[in-house]
Amino acid sequence: MGGSLPEPRTAAVRELRDPRSNELLDEALVLRFDSPASSTGEDIVEFQCHGGRAVVDAVLSALGTIDGLRQAEPGEFTRRAFENGRIDLTEAEGLADLIEAETESQRRAALASAEGGLRKQIELWQEQLLSLSARAERSIDYDEDDEAIDPSLLTGCSALADDLRSWLERPRAEPLKDGVRVVVAGPPNSGKSSLINVIAGQDRAIVTAIPGTTRDHIEVPLSIAGVPLLLTDTAGLRETLDTVEAIGVARTAQLIEAADILVWLGDPPKAPNHPRLIRVHSKSDLPERGQVPKGSVGVSAVTGDGLKHLLDLVAQRARSLLPGEDAIALNRRQAGHIAEAADAIGVAAAAGDIVIIAENLRQARSAFDRLTGRAGVEEVLDALFSRFCLGK
Repeated sequence: MGGSLPEPRTAAVRELRDPRSNELLDEALVLRFDSPASSTGEDIVEFQCHGGRAVVDAVLSALGTIDGLRQAEPGEFTRRAFENGRIDLTEAEGLADLIEAETESQRRAALASAEGGLRKQIELWQEQLLSLSARAERSIDYDEDDEAIDPSLLTGCSALADDLRSWLERPRAEPLKDGVRVVVAGPPNSGKSSLINVIAGQDRAIVTAIPGTTRDHIEVPLSIAGVPLLLTDTAGLRETLDTVEAIGVARTAQLIEAADILVWLGDPPKAPNHPRLIRVHSKSDLPERGQVPKGSVGVSAVTGDGLKHLLDLVAQRARSLLPGEDAIALNRRQAGHIAEAADAIGVAAAAGDIVIIAENLRQARSAFDRLTGRAGVEEVLDALFSRFCLGK
């Protein structure tokens, strides 16, 4: 279809012709990557065509007539790279997150994992764990005094468990990926929906003078200063006999409990107890609203006064929940397996029996194997690679 192949890792211009009619489809760059020095570890030929949809469709149609060729399934190239040992599961997860990144902070965190940052750290942990395991197994086989346990073995286990637990205390990937949940709450007609609409730049919530208009929560994903947020409008908090509104009020209480940041538009003394509370004196343009209470931010959804200050406060508090720049953030799956390893190693550090120590270190090694994708992750792989675009 494209004539002779160029030398490995060398780009060459080739005419791409339909094998059925010999019709010229495009003049493209052709690159050849031989196994194992390719992205998947297999032999690969890459066509860099002109970007028009008609050109790409024509080339794909012509390729489809060649026996043995088919379109790749979603994520198939990355899955082959994983199965051939070119990347581990943490790098594949980072690549999936990189494809889906919509903010600069998401891109940086995903790139750190995709480039093997977490894999390299795991390799260091595995080296330490393997050394500890080897010492424990050797002690079982060769030490004559079954009661004597080398104190340095227990110290090493304790230090490794502490290191793993310190990583579990770091900000996680979920707020970065899904957005820091910012819940706007308060009594009916306090200006919650108007504030949501002006921040979002569009009418996402219904605004009326009738109390109880908002019956259910409304979520608005957005980015402020590169920080991903999930802004949530809620039903006004009050006693009500309306069955539907009462359900909305109950959900509001649950959302306040789960909020990463709470923006409160009610009376300051009535604000719920929350570690990241921002009190807002809404409708500050109205004379009857009076002075802005101390500790509150005066905001007008009509004039925009105070809006920038409020958004700066939200972004500042949201950043405290996100990984540092270029830092590696663990997702829920990764943190779960690291916690398994830390718990097992912690048990080993406190054990008084060398057999128990060795067994728990083996359990920790198994947890690391699941973490990197070496064992027991088939369902995880199916879910992960289905997130990828066609073929990637």
